[in-house]
Amino acid sequence: MLLLNQVKKTKIIVALDYPTMSSAMKLVHMLDPSIFYLKIGKAMFTRFGVQLIRDLHKLKFKIFLDLKFHDIPNTVFYSVKAAADLGIWMLSIHILGGVNMLKSAKLALKNFSDTAPILIGVTVLTSLNQNDLKAIGIIHSLRKQVFLLSNLAKQCCLDGVVCPGSEALNIKKKFGSDFKIVTPGVRLSKSSIHVHDQNQIITPDLAKKFAIDYIVVGRPITLSNNPILVLNNFYSML
Repeated sequence: MLLLNQVKKTKIIVALDYPTMSSAMKLVHMLDPSIFYLKIGKAMFTRFGVQLIRDLHKLKFKIFLDLKFHDIPNTVFYSVKAAADLGIWMLSIHILGGVNMLKSAKLALKNFSDTAPILIGVTVLTSLNQNDLKAIGIIHSLRKQVFLLSNLAKQCCLDGVVCPGSEALNIKKKFGSDFKIVTPGVRLSKSSIHVHDQNQIITPDLAKKFAIDYIVVGRPITLSNNPILVLNNFYSML
């Protein structure tokens, strides 16, 4: 088990992107739930459903349910409420769903008080570049698009955003230190060949410098023959 006593401001969320329950749980049992959080995305949730979340809760892990809800306000309201009923720690929705959808998501958590999950809005996926934005009709620069959507999330009382790490410091300066930043696409070095489909890459030391609250690390760990060594390397740079 990975046990580290030093308290880090930037925390690691481990993305459990595995094809089987046994492979996922093999890693889980090596992690300390007081230090690391776990992300359940679309693939794992589709395969194993709420039982996976219940099993991880029994092991005392906090869960980031990253399903990126993006639908009409009524559907998102009940989806967010259902996630909160499961005791989820953090939940993602797409800011591009619009003001009414964002407000409905926040309203769904009204009666949960201190047990409400952290509600995080997705700005621009870290797999996208400027040409990708242009192809889907977004005329703004990536930086401006992230800022505009972050501003919308703030206005609708979301707790923070998922955004490329390069934009985190700008968002923190504008919206305050309490506005949470979650950043995927983190690699041990920018020259790493293991970037996969990520275009917006930062390193753990930059995550620390940019005051990012949570980095999400998946494939560098899950595809490694020695995931704990890799995780230790990430942790030591924060």
